[in-house]
Amino acid sequence: MARADTGPDFIEALARGLDVIRVFQPGRPVMSLTEVATAAGLARPTARRILLTLQELGYARSEQGGYALTPRVLELGVTYVRSMGLWEVARPHMELLVAQTRESSSIAQLDGSDIVYVARVAVPKIVTLSVQIGTRFPALQTSLGKVLLAALPPGEVDRVLAEPSRSGVEPRWRPGAAEREAALREVRAKGWALTDEELALGIRSVAAPLRDGLGNVIAAINVNAHAAETSVECLSERHLPLLLKTAGAISADWAVYEKVPHAMRP
Repeated sequence: MARADTGPDFIEALARGLDVIRVFQPGRPVMSLTEVATAAGLARPTARRILLTLQELGYARSEQGGYALTPRVLELGVTYVRSMGLWEVARPHMELLVAQTRESSSIAQLDGSDIVYVARVAVPKIVTLSVQIGTRFPALQTSLGKVLLAALPPGEVDRVLAEPSRSGVEPRWRPGAAEREAALREVRAKGWALTDEELALGIRSVAAPLRDGLGNVIAAINVNAHAAETSVECLSERHLPLLLKTAGAISADWAVYEKVPHAMRP
């Protein structure tokens, strides 16, 4: 069945192909044809043709009587990150920050009511939730998300948060409208955000905005720590100054990068 509210140039077949890719979630690396069709809301013959096409293109493979995605799917997201050039600009600064704090650092952007991780430098630690490029979490319960939501124009926060999360994560903190707005006002006033086990037990983080040459927030960067190892005081007193310095350095480099003619960019 065709989707409602789509324009005349909308390509339904492409949308269905993307739907099939998205049904493969953490904990479901291999799915049967029936499972894929049901999850994507497609007829079995349609789902089969899409899976066979993805297999022909190298994005899927047959496995254990079902189908699984291949690492080639990562190219779709990596292409986006590379097209921005943000990873090349941020990487040396993130690596220095991680060396100084001995904690993992990530960069994320908003996608609806979720954040999506687009860059990460990690240290080997046991954490409650696995994080990698492309991982998404509900924005409001993360320090990265709070920074990004606080930067939205007036009235946009309600619209963005009205979209259902596609993260599959049930956050611990579920504020009402007044509490949510108070939290975001505090982030706007401070210029950074800290969360203490609001998303899940054991996760603390502090985040700051990354800006372009005009001062617009283009992403957010954090330092992420395990609550059993790193106190809130350590995050705010020791790691935060290093994080703010790093965010400033990345933003400054990005402003210079923006001025480079497109043909000269790596």
